[in-house]
Amino acid sequence: MRVGLVIVSHSGPLSDGVVELVGQMAPEVRVNAAGGTPSGGVGTDFEATSAALAAAETGSGVVLLYDLGSARMTAELAVESLAEPNTAVVVDAPLAEGAVAAAVAAQNGDDLEAVARAAEQAAGAGGAEESEEAAATSAAEGASVATRAESELTLENEVGLHARPAALLARSLTGLDAAVTVSFGESTTDARSVLGVMGLGARKGDRIGLRATGPDAETALRRITELVERDFDE
Repeated sequence: MRVGLVIVSHSGPLSDGVVELVGQMAPEVRVNAAGGTPSGGVGTDFEATSAALAAAETGSGVVLLYDLGSARMTAELAVESLAEPNTAVVVDAPLAEGAVAAAVAAQNGDDLEAVARAAEQAAGAGGAEESEEAAATSAAEGASVATRAESELTLENEVGLHARPAALLARSLTGLDAAVTVSFGESTTDARSVLGVMGLGARKGDRIGLRATGPDAETALRRITELVERDFDE
């Protein structure tokens, strides 16, 4: 079972919107909204948050994200009220970016600690400002370098490397022993970073570069190539 998410917000439409966004990238992750007051006003509600938390628990734990300070208090109270508070964690992260990063990590089967860490690291992951050398070095950590592969692809899908395609690209590398970077223009990012890939800003008609190292380098590039050739199943 995968780690679940709860989006705690002062606004019902805001929390629902984040849930909708995340659902496009991590369809197998249980993500619940807890936004607004019972009457539909602006604010947070402990009972609604507790219910969303209970519904998001599938046996692997739950990560809660929030928009403003008092929403954090509500989220923390809901966690403290659990019979086993260590099964859930409230993270300090940008709401949308953190939810995206956490959901993709959960979709990939990461544990509670790793999903929470992915959300917390999202604050600095969206700019895709690393140099190619730095990104390659970062991505290569933990990969056994036995093979090197490179390719260039032209994006033909309507939205380019935006939210859903970026998530599909990152998820396609699950289980592979390969460090992969994606380049566009002067920017390069780790292919497993959804926010980094989105931050490249590559659109329809743009040409991206791929570089992979590790035993599964060729498999990694083949998976990405197949995704691009299928227009990311749009």
